Amino acid sequence: MSTKTIVSALLFSLVSFSLTAQTAAEQSDPEARKVLDKIRKKYEGYKSFEAAFTLGIEVPNQAKQTQKGTIGQEGEKFRLEMNDQLIIDDRKTTWVYLKKNNEVQVSNSDPNSQDAGFMTPKELLKRYQKGDFIFAITDKVAEGTQIITEIEFKPVDRKSEYSKFRVSINENAGTIQQIKAFAKDGSRYTFAITRFTPNKAMGPSYFTFDKSKYPGVQVEDLRL
Repeated sequence: MSTKTIVSALLFSLVSFSLTAQTAAEQSDPEARKVLDKIRKKYEGYKSFEAAFTLGIEVPNQAKQTQKGTIGQEGEKFRLEMNDQLIIDDRKTTWVYLKKNNEVQVSNSDPNSQDAGFMTPKELLKRYQKGDFIFAITDKVAEGTQIITEIEFKPVDRKSEYSKFRVSINENAGTIQQIKAFAKDGSRYTFAITRFTPNKAMGPSYFTFDKSKYPGVQVEDLRL
């Protein structure tokens, strides 16, 4: 599984599940729903945000990997930068810059792609309303003056490659702190937000790829 797919999955609710006849919302913890509703409304009120994060990757029989990155979003536009790549989408054009190859792939933005709304807390907080998960509070921990609530999500779709997800929420700050995904093959992915800046002012250049800043870049234009 590529890093891009992992990150997309983790903050875009981690996977795309098909709805079933089972009504997950009715089986979920009402107290967990109250916490999620409160956080969702807060995120929906932001015009933009930028977040720094770390991604821990644990695969059986392999050394643990850790990557760092930033994600920014304004409306439907987003910019994701990690160790090895930069992805920008201004809702018309998508740029995927591969740092090691000094190559950028340019394509038309696809509103139906999983990359639309890529890695956004707002999208994560919409998914629980659609019946894709059964969820419940599994722990509440006091860290100084902060209350950290852990909510566990289990996918309704039994064909999902993930068995469960754990989301840690800082109720006082009204922020998602960490998302942990448990894959059925024994792999674990931990996405931790280290800095979150809501309503950050972003200029037009933030959501476009300026090839003049990348001398010698190879451009692969995939637009029709």
